[in-house]
Amino acid sequence: MTKPTTLLLLLLTAACIITKPAKAQDITTNPGAYMDAIGTAETNMNKAYMAYVSASAHSSRKKKIEKMREQAVNAILTCQGTINYLPAFNGDNSLRQSSLTYVQLCYKIFNDDYAHIVNMEDIAERSFDEMQAYLLLQEATSDSLKVGNDRMTKAVNSFAAKHNVNLISQKSELAEKMDATGRLSKYRDKVYLLFFKCNWEDNQLVEAGNQKNITKIEQARTALDKYAIEGLAVLDTLRAFENDASLASACKQALNFYKNEAENQVAQVTDFFLKQDNFAKLKTAMEAKPANQRTQQDGDTFNAAVRDINAAVNAYNQTNAAMNNGRSAVIQAWGDTERQFTDTHTPYYK
Repeated sequence: MTKPTTLLLLLLTAACIITKPAKAQDITTNPGAYMDAIGTAETNMNKAYMAYVSASAHSSRKKKIEKMREQAVNAILTCQGTINYLPAFNGDNSLRQSSLTYVQLCYKIFNDDYAHIVNMEDIAERSFDEMQAYLLLQEATSDSLKVGNDRMTKAVNSFAAKHNVNLISQKSELAEKMDATGRLSKYRDKVYLLFFKCNWEDNQLVEAGNQKNITKIEQARTALDKYAIEGLAVLDTLRAFENDASLASACKQALNFYKNEAENQVAQVTDFFLKQDNFAKLKTAMEAKPANQRTQQDGDTFNAAVRDINAAVNAYNQTNAAMNNGRSAVIQAWGDTERQFTDTHTPYYK
């Protein structure tokens, strides 16, 4: 199963809009310089964790990615230390305290919440509900960061108004890239859940087939058909992401396979299992009957059943091979496309 490749993409949806005052020299006497000192410290922190996100999307080297996460955590601590060192401005500690609160939230997300999300990653594979909960946890964490960012923005504006600082509102390159990362995550996770739901149900179908449990096969088949139809309906209304429809197309290809499998191919599998069961019963009854008591009709019936089961075996093998090959193809196509899509649309940042 292919999970989203970048663990913390959703954590960075907060748009860090840097509101810069005019340049000044002395932070103890000029409120513009004081604001600039705090803004610079936060920007350095944001750069570090955007670099981590970029590495997560564009590199498969786990040690490198983990090292950059550690660097991001260290950058957060450095930012916290820098702001801690600043005095209140003429007795006004509001901006400094707001910044510290925001930085501490960032540390909690990247250090504590990160560990919780990692622990959930493998659990998420067990069911659709758990995968959805895993992605929702990331989104909830992202929302917490956005709330913190919004509070910081209000604190900046309030401080500027109080101390007569004329702000120049400016969205930085970093903020643009963080915005793009957040948009990518929301789109990709929406499509991913459509794929995962069908893929997970297909796994249940395979397991039921291995057990030759016709009741479970039918339950999985019905659910798979339902989820595939629902997913295709969603994809039909989904716009391309920045003119790139590749991820949705790969998902659509997979869901069309699952729909065809559920509606056409599975019936041939269950039909074979029924024939196999009936033949086994006939064979047992035939062997239990003494040879001198077997009639010509008994022999003809058994020989016809042998021909039927041999034909059924051939048909089953062909159907099963087609299902396995098709399944492997759509999973491979999805995984390749998802990696390429993420690599293409996650901004590079160093």
